[in-house]
Amino acid sequence: MGTGSARGGARPVALTARRVALEALLEIEGGGRANVVVPRLLEHTGLDERDRGLVTELVYGTCRMRRACDWLVDRHLRGHTDPEVRAGLRLGAYQLAHLRTPPHAAVSATVEEVRGPGRGVVNAVLRKVAGDVGGGDLRWPDPATELSYPDWIVARLARDLGPAAAREALVVMNTAPSVTRRSDGYTQDQASQWVAAAVGAQAGELVVDLCAAPGGKATAMAYGAADPIPAQGGAQQGGPALVVAADRATDRARIVAGNVAGLGLENVVTVVADGTAPPLRPAISDRVLVDAPCSGLGVLRRRPDARWRVRATDVDRLALLQRQLLEAAADLVRPGGTVAYSVCTLTVVETAAIDRWAASALPWLAPLPPPGPPWTPAGRGALLLPQAAGTDGMYLLLLRRTA
Repeated sequence: MGTGSARGGARPVALTARRVALEALLEIEGGGRANVVVPRLLEHTGLDERDRGLVTELVYGTCRMRRACDWLVDRHLRGHTDPEVRAGLRLGAYQLAHLRTPPHAAVSATVEEVRGPGRGVVNAVLRKVAGDVGGGDLRWPDPATELSYPDWIVARLARDLGPAAAREALVVMNTAPSVTRRSDGYTQDQASQWVAAAVGAQAGELVVDLCAAPGGKATAMAYGAADPIPAQGGAQQGGPALVVAADRATDRARIVAGNVAGLGLENVVTVVADGTAPPLRPAISDRVLVDAPCSGLGVLRRRPDARWRVRATDVDRLALLQRQLLEAAADLVRPGGTVAYSVCTLTVVETAAIDRWAASALPWLAPLPPPGPPWTPAGRGALLLPQAAGTDGMYLLLLRRTA
């Protein structure tokens, strides 16, 4: 396809990478998720591989750096801007300030894709932003604006990790993630592969994944495809095992089942079930993985718009759910069996504090040695910072049920 329909029933226009990016930004601002919107829009564009990559870079980057881009343009704006003008301004500012696209290209090519009288505003403001960026004396008002995160995320991670480590993590999460594939071809971040391998599933064992969607860890445990976690105590994958992959949402369970079918696995059973009250007998499983819902502050580079959706109040709310899931796992695992708790976040409340609670509330779950470098100790578990190995941020706690 070489053409597409403009918004609001306007005349058909030729599709360019920037026009598709602009459409994606408008949908995301309206509530869509970048990782859903971008692939759908790209599916029928007819853009070549280079332009498809440019669309992804422009959308994901602009979403990440939204606050910084707004600050750059708002200094030159007066009054209200409609959604398409705002999206165009952000898109142009991102190219100028973060991609360092030459001003003549970034400004003119972006302005060309804006419809209606707002085009003049976009042109005038972006030319001023180009002057600010190129002047060499740009001073950001604060670290949260410069790094483009909500204030609370910057403050919480600085408190929980220390200012230097937090800033480094936030900087890394403003870069595009690396793509890693397992031996079976499934695309999965290295940190998630390490967690799946650390569960240590062995042939003939029954393994329960209480929060399985989208199925990456469940299929890795079933197939034995995940790369082993770094040594110093991390258990090694020995599959194949029988894996029960549970998720409480029917649509998410369907995603798990689709990934299982795509990999041709016959030793994964997908079920719709609430992980806090799984429909399984007590002490039935050899190993249980609790890859719990969390604030996701370790995977913000992979989910570029998530930083604007998650709220500070979510952390405590999710910590309560995490404790409930860990209690359910403690009931499911047999004496001598293993419980692995993991979250893709970096807050103390969802990591080391969960471990402290478990040590008191679930004393029959004894700690196993945590993985070594690049992981760092956190309570009885270990934390993997994004900057440590270029992976997602992750926490892992390994426990064994005593008699």
